[in-house]
Parts: sequence; C-alpha cells; structure tokens
Amino acid sequence: MLDISRNKIGENVSFKEYKSMGMSFPSNESKKRIQILIWILVVAFLFLFLPWTQNIRSKGFVTALRPDQRPQTVHSIIAGRIENWYVAEGDYVQKGDTVLMVSEIKDDYFDPLLLERTKLQVDAKTMSAKSYSEKVKSLEVQVQALRENNVLRKEQAENRLKMAELQVTSDSIRFEQAKVNFKIGEEQLRRAEKLYKEGLRSLTDFEQRELRFQEVQASLISAENRLLSSINARIAANIELNAIDNDFRDRMAKAQADMFESMSAQFDAEATATKLQNQYSNYEVRSGFRYILAPQDGYITKAIQVGIGETIKEGAEIISILPGNAQLAVEMFVDPVDFPLIRLGNKVRFIFDGWPAIVFSGWPQLTNGTFGGIVHAIDNFSGVDGKYRILVVEDPEDKPWPDALRIGSGADGIALLNDVPLWYELWRKLNGFPADYYTAREKAENKKK
Repeated sequence: MLDISRNKIGENVSFKEYKSMGMSFPSNESKKRIQILIWILVVAFLFLFLPWTQNIRSKGFVTALRPDQRPQTVHSIIAGRIENWYVAEGDYVQKGDTVLMVSEIKDDYFDPLLLERTKLQVDAKTMSAKSYSEKVKSLEVQVQALRENNVLRKEQAENRLKMAELQVTSDSIRFEQAKVNFKIGEEQLRRAEKLYKEGLRSLTDFEQRELRFQEVQASLISAENRLLSSINARIAANIELNAIDNDFRDRMAKAQADMFESMSAQFDAEATATKLQNQYSNYEVRSGFRYILAPQDGYITKAIQVGIGETIKEGAEIISILPGNAQLAVEMFVDPVDFPLIRLGNKVRFIFDGWPAIVFSGWPQLTNGTFGGIVHAIDNFSGVDGKYRILVVEDPEDKPWPDALRIGSGADGIALLNDVPLWYELWRKLNGFPADYYTAREKAENKKK
C-alpha cells in the first residue's frame, strides 16, 4: 500500500477483524515508547551537566609513615656462634628484650677474665703515671730549692768578695804606711850614721837606730805580704762567686733533665693508661653485644639465622621485626604525566585489599567502602620504574582506617582532583587533554560555591 490515493477507506471500513492489518497501524503503546525515548534523551542531556570529580587511579601498598616504624632487620654487631634463642616467630617483644645470645669465635676474646685483667693493667698503668707525677713534683721542689740556695750562696760569696776587697784596701794603706816608715827610717839611719862618723853620736845610739830601721824594714815586708794575701783572697772570692754560678747551672741542668725525663715517662704512662682504658671500654661494650636486643616494640616476623651453634659474621641479618604501633600510610606511585596534578593536602580515596567497596570514581559521595587519605609527602625524583612516589596518611576528617590493616597490604588509590561537568570530562577524554590543575584551597572554595 503506497498510500497515494486521496480516498481514505480507514474511516469507513473497520480493520479490527484483521489482526495483522491492525498491527500495522500506530497505537498508543508506540506513542508511549516514543515518549520514554524522548525522556531518556532529555535525562541523558541533563546528565551531561552533572558534576564529575576528576581523579587519578594508582596502585600502592600500606607502609609506615616514619622510617623508624617500618619493618626492619636486626643485625649482629660482632661475629659469633649462636648459643641460645629467647624468642620465636610471631612473638611480641618490647624494646630491650633479649632475642638471642652469641659467644665469641675470635681468640682475642676467649679469656673469661678478660675484663678483670684488663682492669688490673689499667690500674697499674694509672698508678705508674701517678708515681711519675709525684716524682715530677719533687723535682720541681728540688729545682726551686736550688734557685733559692743559689741566691743565698751568691749573696754569701759577694759578701766575701766585698770583705776581700776591703781587706786589700786596708792592707794597701798599711803597705803605703810601711813604705813611708821605711823611707823615714832609712833617712834617720843615714843621719845617725853621719853623726856617728862625725863623733856626735855614740855607737850605742847608732846601733839602736839601726835596730829600729830593721824593724821598720820588717814591717814593710810584712805589710806587703798581708797585701798580697788580701789580693789572693779577693781573687779566690771572685773565683768562688763564678764557681757558684757554674755549679748552680750544672745542678739545675741535671735536675731539669731528670724532671723532663720524668714528665716524658709520666705522659707515656698516661697515654698507655688511656689506651688501656679505651681497650677496656671496648671489651666491656663488646661483651654487651653478645646479647642481641630488640631495637623497638614489635612482632618477630622471620628468623633469618636459625639453629644452635651456627656461626654468623659481623653485620649479618638475624631476624626481622614489624613495629607494633606504627602510624600507617600508603605509598602509591603515579605516572609522570599525572605527577604535576598532585599537591600536598589533596584528598585520596583507598580501596584496601580485603575490604569490599562499591566505587563510583567520578562521584566519591556515592562511593561506599572506601577510606579517605591526605597527600603528606611527594618525591621530586622518579624511581627505577619511572614513576613518582607519593605518601598518603589517614584523613582525620574521614572515618578511621581499619584496625586490622597491616603493613604490606595492597591499596588501590583514587586521587581526587577538580570538580567539572560530565560533558567537559567526556570532551577532555575524547581529546586526550590532561586533567585541570587546582589546589586544595581552590577546591574548598568551589565546594562552598
């Protein structure tokens, strides 16, 4: 039926008896379907204007925020042989608890009385240094006594020298007087001889004058002898004064040499004592390293060295410990193209392994079973795989993370970015444009608006 005639028979003829013919005409059901389709299109068009939260999906795992709260291995400081274990895998230990004990395997530390004997050596060397110190003090006193004695001896010698000089002066005056007396006596004797020859004096008078002249001559010789003796005494006093200085220098040099020698021995003994004290401290500290202690509170996860009698090297790994009260964080990795979009303080939603969740990545308000986080730290260099590491902590404004969450659990992170219309997000995806840059402050202001 081409429906090219202007004469309509539908108004005059009923086709209800013909079911196939009736089904070819439009009915009310078809109109309803058309209306439903129109409404669907309208709703879909309006749906394009709904807000959509841009996001970045990334895989990560749970770790500890502080480096000292992350799983660690305990190492042996010294080489030794395992003697006894005090813990088992899975045990909870506190800081300072003994994990195991090792014994020495080096022959330098086999002596069971090593500390006591080293202490005796330290005490002996200390007493030796002290004795040298006392000897140095006594020599210093001796040097001081020599200085004081030298002053007194020099004063005494100078006084003797002055006395000798005065004696020389006195004897020289007496000698001059004797020479004058000799000259006078000689004149008197000559006059007496002349008078005797002339007969004016008797022989007895002449002989008496001659005897007096002999006395004057003897006095002259005696005065000269005393003068020479005084000069010799002065020379001897001067020599004695010089000898005192020389003797003082000799004694002082010897005393100072002995003092410096004692000081050298004292310093050598003190250095040896200090070395022995250092050695004793090393032995004492090393004896404490025979007991390997837990560095912090946590759980023993794995024993790397096992058995009794097994020897271990210095710095060998023995056990691994998982801290008990660690502040959890999620370590996630993003691609370089998404790295500029991450800012400190950005919100992140997590899907932890073992906790089911219903996720609508563009509508975090409708998501159920996820947990909130805040970006705490961002690495400014890429890792080995070319991705950047981001550290996310628990959001204090959101519900807390599960208590059963453990370090090492997997986490699927959804970093929430800017809020845009849905049509804009579809348009961005079709054109391959990156997400919008924003800051946490701008996002908060947009939410208020």
